[in-house]
Amino acid sequence: MKQIYQTNPPPPRSATNHTTFPTSIEPTHRNYQTNPSFPPKPRKHNTFPLTKRTHADSPTAPRFQVQFSFVFSAASMHEIWHQNFDPLGNPVFSTIAAAVPVCTLFYFLAVRRTAAWLAAVYSFAIGIAIALGIFHMPVHMAAGAVADGLVYGWLRIAWILVAAVFIYDISVETKQFEIIKQSIGGISSDRRLQVLLIAFAFGALLEGAGGGGAPVAVTGAMLIGLGFPPMQTALLCLVANSAPVAFGGLGNPVRTLVAVTGLPEADFSAMIGRILGIVILILPFWLVRILCKFRETVSIWPGLVVAAVTSAGIQFFWSNYMDASLVNIVSGLGTLVVLALFFGKVWHPKANWRYAGEAAPVAYAGEKLTFGRILRAWSPFLIVSALVVLWGAPPVARLLERTSWKPPVPGLHLLVMRMPPVTAKPFAEPALFDLSWIATPGTAAFLAGLISGPLLGLSLKRTLQVFLSTCWRIRLSVAAIMCMLGLGYLTRYCGMDATLGMAMSHTGVMFPFFGTLIGWIGVALSGTDAGSNALFGSFQAITANRLGLSPILMGAANSAGGVMGKMIAAQSLVIAATVTGQDGQEGLIFRAVLKHSLGLAVLVGLLVLMFAYVFPGAVPNGHHYW
Repeated sequence: MKQIYQTNPPPPRSATNHTTFPTSIEPTHRNYQTNPSFPPKPRKHNTFPLTKRTHADSPTAPRFQVQFSFVFSAASMHEIWHQNFDPLGNPVFSTIAAAVPVCTLFYFLAVRRTAAWLAAVYSFAIGIAIALGIFHMPVHMAAGAVADGLVYGWLRIAWILVAAVFIYDISVETKQFEIIKQSIGGISSDRRLQVLLIAFAFGALLEGAGGGGAPVAVTGAMLIGLGFPPMQTALLCLVANSAPVAFGGLGNPVRTLVAVTGLPEADFSAMIGRILGIVILILPFWLVRILCKFRETVSIWPGLVVAAVTSAGIQFFWSNYMDASLVNIVSGLGTLVVLALFFGKVWHPKANWRYAGEAAPVAYAGEKLTFGRILRAWSPFLIVSALVVLWGAPPVARLLERTSWKPPVPGLHLLVMRMPPVTAKPFAEPALFDLSWIATPGTAAFLAGLISGPLLGLSLKRTLQVFLSTCWRIRLSVAAIMCMLGLGYLTRYCGMDATLGMAMSHTGVMFPFFGTLIGWIGVALSGTDAGSNALFGSFQAITANRLGLSPILMGAANSAGGVMGKMIAAQSLVIAATVTGQDGQEGLIFRAVLKHSLGLAVLVGLLVLMFAYVFPGAVPNGHHYW
């Protein structure tokens, strides 16, 4: 049997160090090749300390010593390193240290209004210093974690952004976006209804198909093309891309919860659907209220009610009785069709609402918009939607996955031990370079652009020129995304994320509320709900069992609360700024969207408290799909 054996770590430094260590060698059953020399024999390393060398875990070590040790040895690349969630011997100071990188990012974005790429570089540099100097992460492991994050950041986030903006640029270059604007105006020229059609319904469909940055990038480009102001477009798209994230990427966040907790998928899917179903009933009103005043919002209450009830109803039904994979696709597509029919055939506002000083829509005097012309104009977005959905279909996904290469990160894979109480027992963190260059939705979107250009009359050469122009225009945004993903992976593997999460676990009966905020922090840091669930899902279940709460409820709370942090994640801000032409204004967007993120997170926290203590019978246990 293939095994990896865990070595005895050094003893805790003091009684104040709450990190517990196993006291014996025990195998962890991993499909990993046995190394005859593993664990490695102790040997003398060539070290070059920047301060007086004292073993970090020695009882005689200074408590607040900041130490950098550079170890040059082939054997050191195979040594196990145990995360320490209280490196300073004081939970308060350790939590403050762990919070410095993210606080640095928010300070430069919100207070100094620094460009996102520069703020990301500053926080990235400080994060590396804290990981090495305070959390005592080995240098080669820190380098591996950053490299892993950079690979993921390019293929899974930045590549999607580049491809989505490429699709939009193709539509503009071929003058087809003018026809798209006219076709939407044919349904309604009312700005409030356009937000419900594009940001709310179509955005949910894109999130379900692929997620990543595609919903904000595509819907933001469409609203900008329709004439919406840049700042308001960014706010609308970021807030709309909240509740659907929990079932994004064909249900990937739910599957991640199942993987890290071992609890049933049907229970998690149903519970998330019950929490977010209530939020979705409010979300259309929230979005339109961002756009206009209260009186102008309630004046279209029939449209808001239809949007809310349709979306929430389909999401609740599918998540509770069908599966977790197609929730957003079915609800987004269903809501889009229902709203188009309702606004076009059944009801319309008494007066169209448009911005102050904005001219009334001019009737098109040219060639009549036939179904064929409308279909041709929409073809780039229809092709990208179809290909992204196809890419995520299980049979196709399995086929494409064969082209993926996921080699272990040298010196990192299964060598970082995540310790209790974050996990039930010491857990070896996997670390694989995700080189899914074909399986990523970004490749599907890029192919859609290559198909759409010639289809709309561009030569292949001109299509590629548009692509290169897109890459150059958003190069700084891509740099910001890469830095943030590097920092996100560094905080995960050095244990800073768990230190922040554990700070909220000492809240007793209020843990359902504050546990929800743990998920919010996780997504704000990592940029993905699946990533937050991977970091904190097991911790939520363990803490819930200790407090007599439902682990299903708290796992679902981590995901449902987490999605409200997506709108303030650095990569989301960069994407929103890029597609709305506000490069360098990410700080302003952050300040504007923060209150919405906090407000919705608090709402989810209160709902979780209600399910925990008022309606505990509504929490599923042993639930089954039809």
